[in-house]
Amino acid sequence: MLVGQRIKMVRRQRGLSQAQLAHPELSDSYVSLIESGKRTPTPAVLELLAEKLDCSLTYLINGVTAEQMQEIELALSYARMAMENGEVAEARTRYIELLADDRLAGLPKFRGDAEYGLALATESCGDLEEAIALLNRLRQDDSANMSPERHVALAVALSRCYREQGDLVRAVQVAEMILGNAVRPAWTNELMALGTQLLAAYIERGDLLRSRYFVAELLAAAELLGTPYALTLAHWGAAIVGVETGHGDEAVKHAERAVAIQSEFGESSRLGRLRGDYAQVLLAVRPMEAAAWRDMLVRVETMLSESSANPMDKMRCAVNLARAELLLAHPQRAGEHLQTVCAMLEGMPQALQGEAKLLSGQTFAELGRQQDASQELLEVAGWLEGAPATRQTAHWWLTAAQVLERIDEPERSVEAYQRALACVGL
Repeated sequence: MLVGQRIKMVRRQRGLSQAQLAHPELSDSYVSLIESGKRTPTPAVLELLAEKLDCSLTYLINGVTAEQMQEIELALSYARMAMENGEVAEARTRYIELLADDRLAGLPKFRGDAEYGLALATESCGDLEEAIALLNRLRQDDSANMSPERHVALAVALSRCYREQGDLVRAVQVAEMILGNAVRPAWTNELMALGTQLLAAYIERGDLLRSRYFVAELLAAAELLGTPYALTLAHWGAAIVGVETGHGDEAVKHAERAVAIQSEFGESSRLGRLRGDYAQVLLAVRPMEAAAWRDMLVRVETMLSESSANPMDKMRCAVNLARAELLLAHPQRAGEHLQTVCAMLEGMPQALQGEAKLLSGQTFAELGRQQDASQELLEVAGWLEGAPATRQTAHWWLTAAQVLERIDEPERSVEAYQRALACVGL
């Protein structure tokens, strides 16, 4: 229903004629033109008509009352809160329920927010194909009214989804459509986020030389931009490039810089997550110092437990603690942390669940529980068979192969090694 139709409906409900509604500020012919859709009322006229009709301005504009608007805003905030808390399945359900509400038809901004939120929740639930379809639909349907920030945010999410799906060609294309021109657009926080997704796609496809050049550009851009968000993203990207290219000291330096910036300027929940990721980098490049990184993770665990951190961050911390204990040859303690992980698995993204199962298989192997290890790796293999052929998937297959070799399952081990090689095109 259009604005003019709503004005006409409410006028009739109030028992007013066009002349009575118009007098004395407007002409009855002008009201007639508005009601027939031949004139668009100015904001001042709309306010006047809402007052004369004794109804809310939001109802005349959007077809919803102020109370209904508050209900929709509250429902959106609950859905966002569920996402922030890591309750991705609940968030997806809430967004679907919101989009089934006919009242959103007259609220394009709220509808766009709900559709974008649904796409992110769908991605987090592991349904990448549906998430990609939702994101592409949003880009096509709302291109005329979309803000530049939302346009870039959609590109960020779409590039990430394509990368997680293993379609690295499209992951790069989506980002380079915005960043790949001869002259880069002026860097913003949103474009820095897109740049880090492009960097991740370069790394995933094994283009490490290009990654080193591009991350240098991101670091220079972040210094010019000067925002803590941009600096944290750039230094963390440089840390990952350092890990992947074998420059361990460089990786640690950039990771420390990212954590320092986040410590000074960032939110406590994000700081806990970043410190956990920092410890994971240290475990990868300096495994001989696992005891120190284990102690750091214990502090992170305490920080997360005392904050509003979501279950996903807590689960990642427990997974990294188990890794540290395995490096320290303490499989029993690793198993204790994995018990915490298992209690959190439901509703978590598939990749995180699979990674936890793989680590559980490693732990059972170290404990001499071959049958339990074999069963966990059977579930891991089922998950990996449907995973995209990326460098990360190759790493998981390689780890599975090594564990299968350790528990004396040579045929399955050889098959896992072959799968790992196939993921990197060998």
